Amino acid sequence: MSITVLKPGMLSSFQDLGRHGFQHLGVPVGGAMDERAHRLANLLVGNEGDEATLEITLSGPSLRFEAPGCIAICGAQLNPTLNDAPIPNNRPIIAQAGDLLAFGARDAGLRAYIAWHGGADLPAVLGSRSTYIRGGLGGYQGRALKKGDAFAMQADLRGRDLDKLSDRLRDIRVYLPAILGMQPRTAIRTVKSAHAALFTPAAVQAFFSGDYRVSPQSERMGYRLAGPKLELAHTAQLLSEATSFGSVQVPPDGSPIVLMADRQTTGGYAKIAHAASVDLPIIAQSMPGDILRFAEISLEQARALDQQREDAFGKLELALAPLRALFD
Repeated sequence: MSITVLKPGMLSSFQDLGRHGFQHLGVPVGGAMDERAHRLANLLVGNEGDEATLEITLSGPSLRFEAPGCIAICGAQLNPTLNDAPIPNNRPIIAQAGDLLAFGARDAGLRAYIAWHGGADLPAVLGSRSTYIRGGLGGYQGRALKKGDAFAMQADLRGRDLDKLSDRLRDIRVYLPAILGMQPRTAIRTVKSAHAALFTPAAVQAFFSGDYRVSPQSERMGYRLAGPKLELAHTAQLLSEATSFGSVQVPPDGSPIVLMADRQTTGGYAKIAHAASVDLPIIAQSMPGDILRFAEISLEQARALDQQREDAFGKLELALAPLRALFD
């Protein structure tokens, strides 16, 4: 019940929702950069809970199924194919033993997520199967996939009538609420930080009105942005404090950095704002060279948006109950 890696792609690593509860020990949370796409892929293959998905970046891998499985691909549109035939995102797909999954040129986004029904058979490290490459923790041997790797699936579909199962999965209609799709936005909704008072009024205005280009020096730890420089009005020393996904910190050079999934556990730079969690996938799917803009919203609005997203996931999970029943 294994998958063989024929080509690893640019950066392919297993991720779940992260390694929570260990930041005080210096262990980053990590996890999927686009939590929405990760969760959606798991729902579409009937997984319960937070199974690890394979996060792929820009250039997807080539994978051979040594046993049948059910997959779903969500997030970036990287033109996936099964045995050279195009397959859609956001649908459960049956793969037979010997089938080859590959990816073509990018159409939109940066990161896609492959979920397997039952999940991949990986050991949990500190309660998570997420790969933290810098620390060599979790995932598949603590690293990105390489050519020749093979990993096992936990669910065994051998002996099932796969043609019938495929037909029944194809008949299930999947309606994605807009909040769960890859909808473009003119600006990232952002809550002003308590540290905003440390910046000049001109800097705060520039942040919420300027264009910022994603720098090539952007990755899973943080997105460096090139644009209007942000100056501090006060240079008082700040105590280091815990960091969070989406915080926008500003180092002495005045160029903001959006902290991402593999962010450091603590930081002492002033933070001008925090991106609303509902819009973090937009940042995660942005390429170097893309332009980001930021719009201020209130904390209450950010919480309401977060609740809308969770309500949408809840309704989708109920709607997909017939899909899960097919695997019982």
